[in-house]
Amino acid sequence: MKFKNMMLLPPPIVSRLVVIATLIFFISSSLRHTLFYSTGFDLGIYDQVVYLISQGESPISSFLGYHHLGNHAAWAVYPLGLLYLIYPNVHWLLLVQAVCLALGTRPTWSLAKLAGLNQKQAVAIAISYLLYPVVFNINLFDFHPEVMALPAILVAILAARMQRIFWFCLAIIWVLGCKAVLSLTIAFMGLWLLTFEKRKFYGLIAIYLGIFWFIVVTQGIIPFFSGQEVAGVGRYSYLGDSVIGIMVNLLLQPGVVLWKILSFDTIRYIFLLFLPIIWGIFPVIQTNQAVLPHLTPLIPIIPTIVLNVLSEVSFQRSLNYQYSLPAISFLLLSLISCLAAVSNQENNIIELNSSWSIKLEIPQLNLRLPIPNCQAPKVIILWSVLIFLLLGNVSDLFSYLNTLDTWQATKNAITHVKTKGGVLTDNRLASHFTHRPIVKLLNQTQPNNLDEFDYVVLNLRHPWPDTEEAGVILSENLKNNQEWQLTYQQDDVLVFERASS
Repeated sequence: MKFKNMMLLPPPIVSRLVVIATLIFFISSSLRHTLFYSTGFDLGIYDQVVYLISQGESPISSFLGYHHLGNHAAWAVYPLGLLYLIYPNVHWLLLVQAVCLALGTRPTWSLAKLAGLNQKQAVAIAISYLLYPVVFNINLFDFHPEVMALPAILVAILAARMQRIFWFCLAIIWVLGCKAVLSLTIAFMGLWLLTFEKRKFYGLIAIYLGIFWFIVVTQGIIPFFSGQEVAGVGRYSYLGDSVIGIMVNLLLQPGVVLWKILSFDTIRYIFLLFLPIIWGIFPVIQTNQAVLPHLTPLIPIIPTIVLNVLSEVSFQRSLNYQYSLPAISFLLLSLISCLAAVSNQENNIIELNSSWSIKLEIPQLNLRLPIPNCQAPKVIILWSVLIFLLLGNVSDLFSYLNTLDTWQATKNAITHVKTKGGVLTDNRLASHFTHRPIVKLLNQTQPNNLDEFDYVVLNLRHPWPDTEEAGVILSENLKNNQEWQLTYQQDDVLVFERASS
């Protein structure tokens, strides 16, 4: 065991990758926030909640209107309040997110080495993890607690394979605390460990904890703290209006489910999700091996795929958001399994020609065909880079510059909000006013009911699209309302302050 642990010590390049990725992720998300492209949903929600936790106040999100535990039961954000005690700033969340996403590199490399890949291949797999489009895209999309679960899922798999029960239990408990729906991923991971990995004890632990937590949060914690059903239920209204009802109708209405699964939207989503790793199947085919045994690590992604496919909300099937994040670990694990199978095979019909290509010998036809060597580290990295450029939101970094004409005016406007009074603004500006008990969006209140607000902040030149008209109407009404004063106006950026405040 000590020898195995020594073999899994990462080379310095892996540590450098973690540091470099952390810097890139943090700078990118911070740039987005600085240029006023982060949003109240979801960065503002978690910034406000963590701030209130750090102040010893009840973490009731004014965006949602109920206690934080009623929102996915994500208790894992509570420790983040300690960071806000040092200095309350939203960049802590962005830094935590960047670190967690980058840290996934370490267990990914270890899993590749444990499977039998050589040093260069393992590093290439670690790089392909960082270049997985969902990883970069979710880093740009505000903050979500499930990013803290991603490295923990990889650690749980590694711990199960190395038979480290303490680290396995610790990892899955942390995953369960990051988002309620991840309990389904843990339960299905347990099924995979029990059935295909021959880790009976580990599998049973994951199954029982996953099912137990799913029942507790959906039938107890979330309804108790929110006063309503799980928020995501509304996205499956055609199947029912409760978690239990949806689960029953999944069995009673197979035709509806099948229609969703076979739709073009679903096929496109699954194709794009698998595209970064689909090339890993080809080496298995080239060596005449069965592919199916190497796809069993995909069993834990079934809940993620099903939830995203059946949702009435189309952006759940987009790689730009966090909904596919739980699948990444297992997609990479399947890729590692395919590459390891080819590396360890004893069939000599494939002859290594170079680091870029191999020659496939077909004796029946007396042919030797040069084809890309999918096992080569350079090919792995090249493919990952190409897919990242195709599906990663790198171009968004340049689109953020479109609102520079009002950037300074908006920064000045923030300084005119001098108290902790309630703020009404749009989704694009809300995350800059969340260190207070009350901040809401324009579409969350009636124009004639502003009693809970002391400030209204608007950017009429670059508004949030969904509330553009509402902002114009509200600004005109406030200009003619003696209870409000226009205290700042520059480049179509306005700050109204209640006269009495």
